[in-house]
Amino acid sequence: MDFSMTTTETKLETPPRTINVKRAIPWVLGLPPAYYVLAILIAIAPLVSATLVNPNYWFVILKQSAPLGIAVLAQSLVMRVRSIDLSVSGVFAFAIYLASSGFLNSYPSYVTVLMPIVVGLAVGLINGVLVAYIRASAVISTLSVSAILIGVVQYMSAGRAPGSTPSWLRVLTSGNIHGLSYSVIVWIGVSVLVALAFRFLIVGCYFRAVGDNPRAAETTGIPLSRTIFVSHTLAGVLTGIAALVQVSALAVGTIKPGFDTFMNALAATILGGVTFGVDRGGVSGPFVAVVAFSFLFAMLTVFGIQEPGKLIVQGGIIALAAIIYGSRAGRV
Repeated sequence: MDFSMTTTETKLETPPRTINVKRAIPWVLGLPPAYYVLAILIAIAPLVSATLVNPNYWFVILKQSAPLGIAVLAQSLVMRVRSIDLSVSGVFAFAIYLASSGFLNSYPSYVTVLMPIVVGLAVGLINGVLVAYIRASAVISTLSVSAILIGVVQYMSAGRAPGSTPSWLRVLTSGNIHGLSYSVIVWIGVSVLVALAFRFLIVGCYFRAVGDNPRAAETTGIPLSRTIFVSHTLAGVLTGIAALVQVSALAVGTIKPGFDTFMNALAATILGGVTFGVDRGGVSGPFVAVVAFSFLFAMLTVFGIQEPGKLIVQGGIIALAAIIYGSRAGRV
């Protein structure tokens, strides 16, 4: 009698497996669109080309994605506090020119390594002051800073491409551990640090509060201007690190680093679940979005689609992500 009662109680205490399924479905549906895009691309990759499913090719994709991945991480910081940073192209252009023009050849090698980070920090500080304290438009001010940097590069170079980047610096991209590039390790390491900071430091609470409701956050005593300033400053440092990785990936310098760099960063950030004040993707969402974009562009290259077609596809994905976010907000 007692044994049967114990068995019955055990059965009653054991939750049915359907409950886990019911919980899993909303969780899957709530994932950022980047996960869906990457899953679809992986599913159809074997039908497109055997190369796309080669593990070694994935290491190549990750290596190519590292500069954009770190830049997206920077963009996600400012978008969490309802701001934006469009100065990434300018930072990239300025850092690439200084590193490849021979201007720093007479200085110790560590100066070349620190230069992009210092440039990014300076730009981040300027953006932070303009947006947080002067209350200038984030779009206009950061885009203006980028335009100034690109204009300085055009003036200094007189329209001519600079020389080659230092060969020793290329080790950051060409060197690897078990096939994983040093640049990818830097990308993963920075992502982990940002994730831990948001999880355990007070800055994470401040960023979330400002993103949810800036006025309410300021009313409760959270330093609104300082939080926005810190976000732009940290974003500038991360952009500088991304520029350093980009410099290491180039054999020859260029004065045209790509004006669509900030568009790619913005698109991947949104696709990864981080929009203005909304942070559903955390750090992993933008990471997956960058990989998805790189994998998508590789697949489009296999089909022979050039840059105009890639931009159209990219814009379509952003529009689809906006529709998904809008439908979710409508259900809420």
